[in-house]
Amino acid sequence: MTPTSPSPDPSRRAFSRRDALRTAGAASLAAGLAAGVAGVAGAADPAGGSEAAEAAAEADRPGRSPGRIDTHQHLLTDAMRDWAVEAGLLPPEGGPTWADWTLDGALATMDTNGIAAGVVSAPVPSMAFHDRATAERGVRVCNESMAELVADHPTRFGFFANVAPLHTDLALDQIAYALDELGADGVILMTSADGRYLGDPAFDPLFAELNRRRAVVLTHPESLPEGGSGLPGVPDFIADFMFDTTRMALNLIASGTLDRYPDVSIILSHAGGFLPYVAGRAESAARQGEGLTPGAVAAAVQRFYYDTAMPASPYAMPSLLAAAGPSRILFGTDWPARPADEVRVITRDHATDPTLDRATRRAVDRTNALRLLPRLASRLRDTP
Repeated sequence: MTPTSPSPDPSRRAFSRRDALRTAGAASLAAGLAAGVAGVAGAADPAGGSEAAEAAAEADRPGRSPGRIDTHQHLLTDAMRDWAVEAGLLPPEGGPTWADWTLDGALATMDTNGIAAGVVSAPVPSMAFHDRATAERGVRVCNESMAELVADHPTRFGFFANVAPLHTDLALDQIAYALDELGADGVILMTSADGRYLGDPAFDPLFAELNRRRAVVLTHPESLPEGGSGLPGVPDFIADFMFDTTRMALNLIASGTLDRYPDVSIILSHAGGFLPYVAGRAESAARQGEGLTPGAVAAAVQRFYYDTAMPASPYAMPSLLAAAGPSRILFGTDWPARPADEVRVITRDHATDPTLDRATRRAVDRTNALRLLPRLASRLRDTP
């Protein structure tokens, strides 16, 4: 699907994440790759200030890119699609519209929205890698596909590599291969695997290795381990995915994982779910001797990184900035889970958000990512 394509066929639009799970008869690849929430229905009022209006106008000029770096962008290459069909994770024909990824569509969407580079990832639900043979082949196909994309377009893309956390020895080998041989910018971990969130002791060996390497980890939600809410008319990615990220983040804090592995840089997708907004409640409970150690959540909120792919503008950005500060926020679109037209809307909302002054917008759009991802920065011959 390209940015100029007509609206998707209604029959294809109706193919939901839950439909993909039923079709697969296994853990849903669709639930992961289609993560995100619907953007704001229209562009924000540019009356928030001349700087915001100027930024919005700049974003609308092809070839006049302000150089955004999109740290939350997905893909599905032909090789990845073939593997997913072979593994029973996608139907041989049809399927969700977000699976119509093309390189031309990605580049066109990026150029239209002033995105200089995209850091791609494939959020395959961990249970899809429950079988070791599937995990070996699937992770290799995903990572080598992304590495090939970066090799062909080194100044337009980076990538977060997949690993199979349910197979510790395999996952450690995959981390080494991805970071040492394929040149990944970091790894992606789903929020849970086999019903256990990332703070579970079973994942300590992975975090120990990632900590030794001072690696960047993008965490990505999926349906809640015990199942989604099933609210009529409310897809699970609207609220359940946000809750899933929040639970995972609190689990990392409560388990001491953040304290034991201080050199891992962790990105919370979708503006941290609800974490920035419930941090005060968690701190209040801690002061009463209930739950976490006093000060732990407040400190962690300022340690995590967050992408804007909730989308964060214009409603959530003031709270996120107040909680985490401008140096911990990264621009993200969730393309192609958010289609090209929607990416344009949410990018315009971001560009016209009156909460962001010129310096903060530049940090969120580009320099924070360059600081966090030195391999990408070196390819762009740029520094923050």
